[in-house]
Amino acid sequence: MRPALLVAAADSAAGRRLRSRFGGRLDAVLDAAVEWAARRIWRAIERGGDAALLAAVTELDGWSPESTAALRLRPLPEDAGWRALPAGFAAAFEQALAAVESCHRHRPPTPHVVELDGVEIEHRVQPLSRVGVYVPGGRACYPSTALMTVVPARAAGVGEIVVATPARSYLEQPSLRYALARLGVEEIWGIGGAQAIAALSLGTESVRRVDLVAGPGNAWVTAAKRLALGRVAIDGLMGPSEVVILASPGAEPEWVAADLLAQAEHDPRAAALLVTWSRPLARAVATAVERQLGPLSTAPTARAALHRFGGALVVAGLDQAVELANELAPEHLQLVGAEAEGAAERCRCAGALFVGASTPEVFGDYLAGPSHVLPTCGTARFASALGVETFQRRSHRIAVRDRAVAARLAGAAEILARAEGLPAHAAAAALRGAAERGRE
Repeated sequence: MRPALLVAAADSAAGRRLRSRFGGRLDAVLDAAVEWAARRIWRAIERGGDAALLAAVTELDGWSPESTAALRLRPLPEDAGWRALPAGFAAAFEQALAAVESCHRHRPPTPHVVELDGVEIEHRVQPLSRVGVYVPGGRACYPSTALMTVVPARAAGVGEIVVATPARSYLEQPSLRYALARLGVEEIWGIGGAQAIAALSLGTESVRRVDLVAGPGNAWVTAAKRLALGRVAIDGLMGPSEVVILASPGAEPEWVAADLLAQAEHDPRAAALLVTWSRPLARAVATAVERQLGPLSTAPTARAALHRFGGALVVAGLDQAVELANELAPEHLQLVGAEAEGAAERCRCAGALFVGASTPEVFGDYLAGPSHVLPTCGTARFASALGVETFQRRSHRIAVRDRAVAARLAGAAEILARAEGLPAHAAAAALRGAAERGRE
């Protein structure tokens, strides 16, 4: 059997192929079949509304609601579900909730007014009115995603927060029901996949359109979010999860292996890559990965992900490791080992950076504080993590109250407008100048 974690020199033929697969992951994840399927669902719901939405849910979500009204999920009584919570879940969720609320409470950008040479400028920051949050639920249940999206939206001041999640995940998982109830979410739709993104973005007879769609998901969700852009805002292309671990000699192989598997078990299209300048460490991590895979219930998923988008790249040294990390621009970048930790300031392109062996990415998944909804597939080169600002719009208000100031501005505006061949612009500016000269 092929080893789960391929070890290769970064500049070898095998290493270049591995780098190419990771770097081209967006095209591989959003391949032609995925794009076609997402577009088919999108167009059907765009044309058919509720009827098409019901057909998509019946075909793809594994249940057959009698009507669109049945897609609207109602909170279950506490005694009907919460008693089945995993041991300690409520306390752990409260700890995570406190951390995430505290983190985002201090992040909102503030509006302010400045006056520049007689021009009053107000920088306005306003919450979006209605946002849709997607909480995945196909392969696993993710109350943590509800936490990491709803809390920043609340901190931003959003009035209406709508959650879409596969109905089976909600109905079968008391932890998700508890999380949404604790977060105060009142509008929950039992819709998964691309059909959820289409319904939220387009609106149907029953589902009111939102202003923004946020949250991670599988390839079909990501493809649908790309279709949604322009109809509504999106938080970014947050596809299947990924991690790059930059480890220097002396790092603990068992810990590195565990952190690679923590990402790989998410999805067969997830990615987990080790970058190191120690071949013995790379081999030890590969051995540990193989051993740790044995008892994992998610081993088939993790092995598939490692075969497709995983590996261990051996580089010449720290400088090449940092260069490669910035080139790959991963969702999660872990720096492990004394020498690697010093590279934190040099690593510019990552959705989130985890510094030190005691800071595994899994802490970021649950309770470090910042949202775990991050850009994937190399988009961290230009995209940002989800936060309070994701759910706000920024605009400005300009006021010139002194006609003398208006006249001073009018002259320059008129010249610039004529230079661009826009006579009506020039005339509008000239009127302000003429009005002031007429008063003199």
